[in-house]
Amino acid sequence: MIGVAYTNDSTLEVTVDTDLDTLATALYVKVDDALKDDPRLTRWRPAVGIAPKLSDAELITLSVIQAFLGFTSETRFLRFAREHLSHLFPYLPGQSGYNKRLRAAAFQLNVLIRVLATDTDL
Repeated sequence: MIGVAYTNDSTLEVTVDTDLDTLATALYVKVDDALKDDPRLTRWRPAVGIAPKLSDAELITLSVIQAFLGFTSETRFLRFAREHLSHLFPYLPGQSGYNKRLRAAAFQLNVLIRVLATDTDL
């Protein structure tokens, strides 16, 4: 993220905020640990079949980041994520795949948002 600040001598100073990477990493670790700790949050998958390229922890991390950044359009968020988060998430699904996975993970998402909310002091 890029910010603009005025210094005391009226010059313009441009700052770059790399905290999005830190937030995404910390959020992923918290979500992944919570999914591993609570077996009720593990979604059933068949033993034989195609494994998803995007883990549930990555999906939920992306959806929380989408909400934090205020994106209401999944298409616009995925475009933003491809440009700014692709080094953290090597595979990003298309809009329809992202939407289907989010709907299927609604229970996990609700529980984990509650876990994240109780973990903050706000």
